This record gives sequence, C-alpha cells and structure tokens, in this order.
Amino acid sequence: MAKQKEIKTNAMRILEKKKIPFTHHTYECEEFIDGAQTADLLGLPHEKVYKTLVTVGNDKNYYVFVIPIDGELDLKKAAKSVGQKSLSMIPVKEINAVTGYIRGGCTAIGMKKQYKTVIHEVAMKLETMIVSGGRIGSQIELKPEDLKVAANAEFFDILL
Repeated sequence: MAKQKEIKTNAMRILEKKKIPFTHHTYECEEFIDGAQTADLLGLPHEKVYKTLVTVGNDKNYYVFVIPIDGELDLKKAAKSVGQKSLSMIPVKEINAVTGYIRGGCTAIGMKKQYKTVIHEVAMKLETMIVSGGRIGSQIELKPEDLKVAANAEFFDILL
C-alpha cells in the first residue's frame, strides 16, 4: 500500500521556505471545535495552544492577534498595541474573505495579505507554542520567536 502523502497547508509551505522548523499535529475533525477541545483531543497542555483572532480597527484595516486558548483578548490593550483608538472582532462569516482561512483553521502565517500581527507576550516564556496549521484538523508547533518571524509579528500584553 502506498504511503499517504501529507497534505501541506500554505502555512507549512511558508515555514519550510523560510527554513523554520515545526512539528505538525493532526486530529480527526469535520467541523469547527474550539481551541480547548483541540488541545484535549491532541493531549496538549492548554498553556501551549494559541488561537488566532482577527479584528478591524477604526481605520478600517485588519489586525491579527494570537492569544492563549483560555485567554480573552483585551480590545483596549490590543488597539493600543497596533496604534488604534478602537478595535472590534470581525464577523465569523468574513474570516475566509479577509484571511483565506476558515474558522477553526485560521493562522497568522500566510493570510491573503500581511496584516499587522501581535502575539501575547506570555508566549515568549514558552519553549514551543502550538497554533492552527491552516485548516481544521491541523496544528503547528514551533518556537514563539519563529512564529514572530513567520507572521512578521510583535509581542505585547493583549489579554484581559
């Protein structure tokens, strides 16, 4: 029987092109489940698993935030981190049009456009962190500094 070829996402291709090492984790899932359920399915510690949130600023530009799955984005701190007066979450139905990814598979790496991206600063204390691999059922584990490079991001305190 032929070995099944791993299906690479855009995020994985970008990491490989930049020679950034990562570990790919997969799980069986047909539809969106939240980050906590994903971590539990994979047997991963919640503090290492991060979710990607997309917002829109008062300037009508989009901003991306990567936070721990159990954390809550502080919109005031987030706005300050990107030099905006205010931010609001984009509607779920707009995620694909804005990012090229679907809900549950959204990652800061390889979106349709390069949006200003901020990773919650607590990630800097981790040896590795886990983010979506670019589709449902796929997670990528990498060093926080490598995610910063791949997503052209900055670290700030952006949680409540």
